[in-house]
Amino acid sequence: MQSGFSMASMTDVIFLLLIFFMVTSTFVFPTALEVNLPQSSEQTAIKPATTVYIDAEENLYASYGGEEPQPMNPSVLVTFLTLAREQDPEGYIAVYADQSVPYGKVVEILNIGAEHNLKMVLATKPAPKSAKPRQ
Repeated sequence: MQSGFSMASMTDVIFLLLIFFMVTSTFVFPTALEVNLPQSSEQTAIKPATTVYIDAEENLYASYGGEEPQPMNPSVLVTFLTLAREQDPEGYIAVYADQSVPYGKVVEILNIGAEHNLKMVLATKPAPKSAKPRQ
């Protein structure tokens, strides 16, 4: 009598693992911040390494080099941006402000950059092509 190995049980295990990974992968949530940017007809190709985010609740976050954004208060933000400038002296800092954030709050962050000689740009999303500028 010749003994053999049945692949049926191995196939069942593989299918169970496949189902497990498919189900658990749907539970992974992106860690990106929800920031609804205002529209602009002018865009730039600058890709800053340092980013500052202001969400709809006016909370500040900052990141450097593609890292996950960390919550900040304005005094810590100054230190963070100064250290980021030391890492990349010629680089720009992008400010991503939700369109519902009051203009004064955005200007406050841009003023922090101006006071410390930081080059900052305000991020926007592209305007639709059919939109014509007002005159």
